[in-house]
Amino acid sequence: MFLSVFDMFKVGVGPSSSHTMGPMVAAARFLDLMRASPFRFAGLRASLHGSLAFTGVGHATDRATILGLAGFSPDTYDAEAADRTLAEIKASHRIAHDDLGALQFNPAADLVFDYDEPLPGHANGMALMATDAQGDVILREVYYSIGGGFVLTGAELAAGKATDDGTPVPYPFKSAAEMLEMARKSGKSIAAMKRANEVSRGDEASLARGTARIWDVMNACIDRGLATEGTLPGGLMVHRRAKAIHDALRAEQGLNLTAPHTINDWMSVYAMAVNEENAAGGQVVTAPTNGAAGVVPAVIRYYLDHVPGASAAHVEDFLLTAAAIGGLVKFNASISGAEAGCQAEVGSASAMAAAGLCAVMGGTPEQVENAAEIALEHHLGMTCDPVRGLVQVPCIERNGLGAIKAVSAASLALRGNGTHLVPLDACIETMRQTGIDMSAKYKETSLGGLAVNVPNC
Repeated sequence: MFLSVFDMFKVGVGPSSSHTMGPMVAAARFLDLMRASPFRFAGLRASLHGSLAFTGVGHATDRATILGLAGFSPDTYDAEAADRTLAEIKASHRIAHDDLGALQFNPAADLVFDYDEPLPGHANGMALMATDAQGDVILREVYYSIGGGFVLTGAELAAGKATDDGTPVPYPFKSAAEMLEMARKSGKSIAAMKRANEVSRGDEASLARGTARIWDVMNACIDRGLATEGTLPGGLMVHRRAKAIHDALRAEQGLNLTAPHTINDWMSVYAMAVNEENAAGGQVVTAPTNGAAGVVPAVIRYYLDHVPGASAAHVEDFLLTAAAIGGLVKFNASISGAEAGCQAEVGSASAMAAAGLCAVMGGTPEQVENAAEIALEHHLGMTCDPVRGLVQVPCIERNGLGAIKAVSAASLALRGNGTHLVPLDACIETMRQTGIDMSAKYKETSLGGLAVNVPNC
């Protein structure tokens, strides 16, 4: 099994990897399908199902679908150009492409939120359609946004298609147990094995450039969030808090009366800065999702800014180790809140961050696996119940607490020798089973939990 570090960490746009990035990616795939078709098309239609329907407006799924059909991509997203394009489409009821021509599309009529039964493959389902001049559908494809910006067609999902293309890699571990056994036999760290796998599919220079860009985007997102004030969009009137908290923390630096637990506020503010940017539709990195995008960068920033002896040269090892753990979770369970609740998003992110921090602080592979298990174990059962379907409450603070748990888990693991009772594999399987048993109203539908017990206006 191989999931690249660039599969787990994708540069994209907020507020959601599954509800914003995924539909945009699906729309791009549908345009390619149209280009490969022998038919001439006159119009477009789309229907959103399951979680994509219930929380689609709050997650900007409608906006992302339209922009994807207009040719926008998450990794090159231009907010100003997107706003202009949306305005043009709403005014003209057309989406124009040089190669496909002008296609009729009225957002009010041709984009349907279907609140009936979800499509059979996944809670995040959508159907994209192209019509002829008479308005009859002559091309249709079903797509599932399965978390973290990953998208599969209905046929691909039914066939069990994975992101991996099957090309052999030096260390093809599918479980934590296999990962530890390969580490023992090879004498390599988890990061070193992951690096060997990545290089076998590319080269060292590309890997170095790619991981450097991932951290640059993450770090820039933190800095933007720490410098920006205002109210987040969506109607809940949630005020950005990261800047004020950060300003207060900086003012307290060097004071003898600062309590030791204040370090938790630093971890939280880094994560909150990212997720406030995500909630505002800014550029973020899936880690492994947008809803959990603050945890990993917050822990890296904590490591670089607050841990004695920390080195930026270790960031790549952190990311590689985190990606290895994230890949195991995705392969054996889920990173989708719509599929398994927030345990699959912030829980997975916390496990990834704990593993990465443990690794760069000198942990053995066994200690790294233990750190990931501790972090994930203490997120088991966490629901995904965003108020008004917005990735704001409780999501922003939840990333801060996920970062704190990650650092605590790494610290506990480093205090031990790697021997522990619950294997990471058992914890991942427990998360998978818990996700299956969890009521759909707690899986990113905003039909239960905080979403119905907190006033929406």
